[in-house]
Amino acid sequence: MRAYRRLLEGLAAAAALILGAAAFAVSLDVVLRNTGWGGFPWVLEASEYALPLATFLVAPWLLLRNEHVRLDILLHMASAALARALDVAANLAGLAVSLLLVVYGLRAIINSARQGSMIVKSMEFPEWWLYAPVPLCFALLAIEFLRRLVVREAHALGSGPQA
Repeated sequence: MRAYRRLLEGLAAAAALILGAAAFAVSLDVVLRNTGWGGFPWVLEASEYALPLATFLVAPWLLLRNEHVRLDILLHMASAALARALDVAANLAGLAVSLLLVVYGLRAIINSARQGSMIVKSMEFPEWWLYAPVPLCFALLAIEFLRRLVVREAHALGSGPQA
């Protein structure tokens, strides 16, 4: 569990660094362009790629910490049994969608690599690089949804802490 937690923390730290670097690069580019020193034509494009990448990287860590988006007010208004059922249903749905996106992400990577598709804008690189984080991060989300289900069940049986 410790290595898993460290992995998710590392991905979250990478997301923070990516966002920080993107903010710095965009700010520097604006200053350079407005002072007549030119600029970096690739900065806007790189920042467009950085935003979804950071989102994918941080999502499993947020789920681990229970800091993801959810309707807590609904769970607080519901009876304990209904709240538990809704929580289980949400975790099962999250697990199913995550596994589906792992499969589709892998297919997108394979198809893009087979076709030799390239991104050609300010920067040039293989298209599959954009898809690479998708199966990894959704696999980690699937693991986290499964872990939440197992921990909840163990807690319901009185044999462990609640997630």
